[in-house]
Amino acid sequence: MSRVARLGAFIVVTLALLSAGVFVIGSNEYLFRSTYQLKAQFDNVVGLSDGADVQVGGVHSGTVIGIALPNQPGGKVTVTMELGKTTREIIKQDSVASIETEGVLGNQYVAISFGSAGQAEVTDGETIKSAPPLVLSDLFKKTSGILDSSQEAIKNAIVATAHLNSVSAKIDSGQGTMGALVNDKQLYTNLEQTTDTLHATMLQAQTGVTDFQENMEALKHNFFLSGYFKKRGYEDSGDLAANRIGGLPQGSPLTAFTYSIKDLFAERDSAKMKNQKALKACGDFLAQNPFGVAVVVVSAGTSGDTQKELVLSEARAMVIREYLVENFGFDDSQLKTLGIGKQEGTSTGGDLGTIRIVVFPTGTEIPADKPESAKSSAAANIGGLH
Repeated sequence: MSRVARLGAFIVVTLALLSAGVFVIGSNEYLFRSTYQLKAQFDNVVGLSDGADVQVGGVHSGTVIGIALPNQPGGKVTVTMELGKTTREIIKQDSVASIETEGVLGNQYVAISFGSAGQAEVTDGETIKSAPPLVLSDLFKKTSGILDSSQEAIKNAIVATAHLNSVSAKIDSGQGTMGALVNDKQLYTNLEQTTDTLHATMLQAQTGVTDFQENMEALKHNFFLSGYFKKRGYEDSGDLAANRIGGLPQGSPLTAFTYSIKDLFAERDSAKMKNQKALKACGDFLAQNPFGVAVVVVSAGTSGDTQKELVLSEARAMVIREYLVENFGFDDSQLKTLGIGKQEGTSTGGDLGTIRIVVFPTGTEIPADKPESAKSSAAANIGGLH
């Protein structure tokens, strides 16, 4: 080969090697620098590509060298990054990788946040935490939806304004009730006078009701009438229904304590007790034994006015209950009263009547108060206890 040919071949080979070196150096940015690799996984890399920039604290610090799809559906896309080893001093175990966009429509890059001072350094090939990327298409969809809703709201506001203008025009022209009130002063004056009169009437009625209640309370505590109630051992017949039930509970009782009227009460027509100590055995049983419900059942014998004897029997049951509750420790909600008045056709307790305190076991259902059927229900149950 001639000298010229050898020189030309040498020049060609040299240029080829030089060109290859340029390409190698251009594609390997960190060819002559110490590097390490990190990985991060994302559900969607939103267009990130190989060779994309990796920034740490906003400074170019590495390059994306690989993007691998998952092996199965539901997996995540793995992004492999190559970074300069100087970043290991600020990238820690709690650093987070996120995919960002340069500007609004620029290229995607990976941003890695600084780690905490007390956290350990990352190792070569380690996978760090990641944050989901912002998908602009989703953002545009949401923005479009908001704009559509805003337009619909504006249309509704325009329609409402038109209706309001129509109503205002009718009122101004005197149409309808409101229009007449606004434009006809005499009608407005008459309506105002009627309202004032109605208000005054309502105040008078309210005052009358209040006065009536005060008068009734005064009558109840009047010198003569208070003596009538106190003589019978109670002041307000309304208290008699506070713990009253309509009949005895279903089922067999645990026990029963029986007394005659003359054993506990001083007078035939009185609810004042004379011998409370006779109730001690019953009170001790209620305080020392578990039970479901106990009922103070009082009958009034066979003579006297039916209604008065019913009220008197209820009053006596209430007085006995109050004594037991105040002097013995048990749940007072378990002690009920049942005054059944006269017992026609019976001789129980003689002419004065009988007191029975019937105790039922735990779990017994307490009947509701049914005054209209209390007498017959109690009579039937009392008859079954003898």
